[in-house]
Amino acid sequence: MNSTSTSDSVLDEHTAAHVAELFRAFSDTSRVRILFALTTQEMNVNTLAGLVGISESAVSHHLRSLRQMELVVARREGKEVFYRIEDEHIISLFEEGVKHVQHG
Repeated sequence: MNSTSTSDSVLDEHTAAHVAELFRAFSDTSRVRILFALTTQEMNVNTLAGLVGISESAVSHHLRSLRQMELVVARREGKEVFYRIEDEHIISLFEEGVKHVQHG
């Protein structure tokens, strides 16, 4: 066991809040399916709606939340907006979660 002080073994409130918000993003099945699709390539709302099987409006709503949580970023190309997961940590965390569930 590590010899850490008590203060090292407890997250500060700010960090804990951000970690909780990160996992809150994974609490909705549609958001999870959108994130899974975005782990491989960037996509627009229309493509995501077709893959996930929900309306473009619903996909847009989820993407807005994911952007506010800074989990996805948008890139405009003409009238199209493409979304991607920019942070490799998010992709790794998400993939580990999927592996954990599929392994069990």
